[in-house]
Amino acid sequence: MSEHPKPQPPSPAVLAGRKAAVHPVAPPVPPEAEASRSTEFGRVGEDGTVYVRTPDGERAVGSYPGSTPEEALAYFARKYDELYAAAQLLEQRVTQTDLSSHDARESLRHLREQIGEANVVGDLPALEALVERIEEEIEAKAAAEAEQRAAARAEAAKAREALVVEAEELAAREPQKIQWKVASARMRELLEEWKRHQRTGPRLDKETENALWQRFSAARNAFDRNRKAWFSQLDEMHEQAKRIKTRLVEEAEALAKSRDWGPTAGAFKRLMQQWRQAGRAQRADDDALWKRFKAAQDAFFEAKDAVVAAENAQFAENLKVKEALLEEAEALLPVTDLDRAKTALRSIQERWDAAGKVPREDMARVEGRLRKVEQAIRDLEEERWRRSNPEVAARAQSMVEQLERAVQGLEQDLEAARASGDEKRIQEAEQALEARRQWLEQARAGLSELGS
Repeated sequence: MSEHPKPQPPSPAVLAGRKAAVHPVAPPVPPEAEASRSTEFGRVGEDGTVYVRTPDGERAVGSYPGSTPEEALAYFARKYDELYAAAQLLEQRVTQTDLSSHDARESLRHLREQIGEANVVGDLPALEALVERIEEEIEAKAAAEAEQRAAARAEAAKAREALVVEAEELAAREPQKIQWKVASARMRELLEEWKRHQRTGPRLDKETENALWQRFSAARNAFDRNRKAWFSQLDEMHEQAKRIKTRLVEEAEALAKSRDWGPTAGAFKRLMQQWRQAGRAQRADDDALWKRFKAAQDAFFEAKDAVVAAENAQFAENLKVKEALLEEAEALLPVTDLDRAKTALRSIQERWDAAGKVPREDMARVEGRLRKVEQAIRDLEEERWRRSNPEVAARAQSMVEQLERAVQGLEQDLEAARASGDEKRIQEAEQALEARRQWLEQARAGLSELGS
């Protein structure tokens, strides 16, 4: 086979090398620097045929007519150097750049095709060893990529699992404890995050993807069912509260014109307690009903307050009268003439009753002052009656006489004891006599008070 020394277009391997030049890799060894070594693996026959030595023997690679044997050999050696440089460049791209294992396999396949068709002179076993090493490095990169993809899928599955768990937690909450507006917004956010993971994240295996999605979808459906059931129940609660409060408003409006102040005020208090227990209706209904209820309540209590204000004005005038009567009553103390004091007190009491009510906050004060005067006169009257009671005087006289006889007897006992000279007997007689004398003095004093 002959080859002519005409300009050759760059081989695909060279083009691949040029395309890869954008990566920050070390440039291959210039073909000229290695040409002399590559020529050592070939020779030129007498007929101009160029041979390359292989482990299986020599084989012809072509001829270079019109050139010297050295030029012919150098030509085929440069072709080998180009292939070797392309292989070196591919190895650098595999080991030093982010070239994917898939793209690296494609580049290696093209390189193997070029090597298989090439007629070159050089260290073919070394080239084959380099290719084998590149293949091993690609496999190692593929394994690393597979490990990275597995880790990324695991992390993605973990992130999806977290979304599912949060959705399930939202769906499991008690309806009355959920802030539905916030929770609904969060459930929508979880769905958007799930879609973003699907668009931009690593793809999960189908079984894991389906299982997680079924859980996520079930949680969303349960959440929606709970929300619909809750708001349906809430609507019923609102309607029930509206019915109850409408009845309370009607009762309040019927009581608004009542002038039976005490019982009606109690009735309004009862209605207010029932209002609080009824719960809330829809905001618009609740506000309208409360406005009517409050208007009826205010109408009653404003009328009541007006009457009370008028009464208080009259009570204040009554208070002035009673305070003047109190000064007149307290002037009777201390009592020097019981009969005159009793007559004056009766007059004061009659005028007191005629004066009418006083303000509630002053009632206990003025009543208490009058009670003191009344009690003082009553005590003096009871004391006078006690002193004038014949039965009491008779009992007092009898007690004095008994004690006088007892004293006389004890005096005789004392004389006898002294005559005996018994000190103990004398001492006992003296003590007994002294005690009876003290009782006698007290009894005579009491009898004197009774006027006997």
